[in-house]
Amino acid sequence: MKNVFLLCICLLPLFSAAQDGYKINFTIKELKDTTVYLGYYYGESTFLKDTARSDSRGRFTFDGSKKLDRGMYFLVLGKTKVFEPGFMVNQQQRFSMETSTEDYVRQMKVTGDTDNQLFFENMTYNADRHKEAAPFIKILQDSTLNEDQKKEARASFAEIDKKVQAHQQDLFTKYPSSLTVKLMNVNRQIQIPEPPKKSDGSIDSSFQLRYYRQHFFDYFELADEAMIRLPTALYQDKLNDYLDKLFLQTPDSLMNAIDGLAARVKSNQETYKYLVWTCVYKYQKPAIMGLDEVYVRLYDKYYASGEMDFWITPSLKKNLKDHADKLRNSLIGKIGTNLIMQDQALQRRALYDLKQKYTILYIFDPDCGHCREESPKLVDLYMKQKAKFNFEVFAVSLDTSIQKMKNYIKDMKMTWTTVNGPRSYVGPVHNFYYAETTPMIYVLDEKKKIIAKGLPVDRLEEFFTNYERMLQRTKSQKAKGT
Repeated sequence: MKNVFLLCICLLPLFSAAQDGYKINFTIKELKDTTVYLGYYYGESTFLKDTARSDSRGRFTFDGSKKLDRGMYFLVLGKTKVFEPGFMVNQQQRFSMETSTEDYVRQMKVTGDTDNQLFFENMTYNADRHKEAAPFIKILQDSTLNEDQKKEARASFAEIDKKVQAHQQDLFTKYPSSLTVKLMNVNRQIQIPEPPKKSDGSIDSSFQLRYYRQHFFDYFELADEAMIRLPTALYQDKLNDYLDKLFLQTPDSLMNAIDGLAARVKSNQETYKYLVWTCVYKYQKPAIMGLDEVYVRLYDKYYASGEMDFWITPSLKKNLKDHADKLRNSLIGKIGTNLIMQDQALQRRALYDLKQKYTILYIFDPDCGHCREESPKLVDLYMKQKAKFNFEVFAVSLDTSIQKMKNYIKDMKMTWTTVNGPRSYVGPVHNFYYAETTPMIYVLDEKKKIIAKGLPVDRLEEFFTNYERMLQRTKSQKAKGT
């Protein structure tokens, strides 16, 4: 008996090792004698993980000694993704799937994995309910019918919807940790209560926004790395909705939001890495002026500090640093550096010599086609609106040729101060004002603080008008306060 006990103890490690890794058996009778690839999602991208060869009966197996990362996977033949929408890989990674290309979903038989069984059964259920609802939807969408004629169809559709909701709730209750339910949860709506009254009897107007922010991710597990490996970049989409729609689009507001999310996912290195990187990428070239400051602050806090050194390579980190350093001197709200360069007569000209209320810094290249489209527009604005808005233009040519600059000034009829960037007393203009593409426009106020950048010429008049209104409102509010 003692020897039997010792034998069992010795076999335990072998048994445990045998259960590690993954082994997924497929039978798809139409996929005979061919190479099949196993692919997976990661954010917006897809990658290949494994390769198998099917036999004459369409049987093939993917297996490995290390477990697969949890998420949704798919099959690839040649360069074509098949077996849509894919299948789940969760904790159980030893199972079998049998189906046919005639209908991957309805003919699917899963053995050894509850998650995929739920996944395919739920898709079949939803498809059946959609088919059942189709005639009623057609009636409800018919604009030639009045409400009385749609009444019966509306009631029938409501009954079907009620069945679907009950089915989903049953899955939510019984299988909360399954990837199938987590995928379904992505589209669950947050129920926002009515706002309460404050002590003075007035409605708390900001309550619903605060509540929605607080509960936005109730049905989406940010710290679960499997949520990164789902189709259509659901993690990124959810993150974008949160940041774009629920917060004031200012660097301070967005950084506070991102820091809060980062703290929530920090326990999982993969989601921590992905969330912060997604935000860095998002604000590298933001659609809203001034939000490039978020990129710089994210780099300083999470990369320059060494916080992300557990995954980032030295070369990638350097690239992030170089871009942050290019941006940081010309962020909105910064005092612009004084540019001192030679004009076409080789005379020393300085940006700070301009004393108007506003200065337009116009960085161009004489050989740039887009510059030749924008420069005449700026000349027209200069001639018509210079006095109204009290601005002056300081233009910087990036080409080393003085002759090219002279010809450009003449061709474009530019009467403002134009200098040659390479003939600088303070260093390259790129060290102080980011201009990855040309033309690049910066607007500085009378104290040479940067108040706008990257605007096309067509929007400058609108910007000056709105900025002047903002200054007037601020002045009026201060006067009322005193």
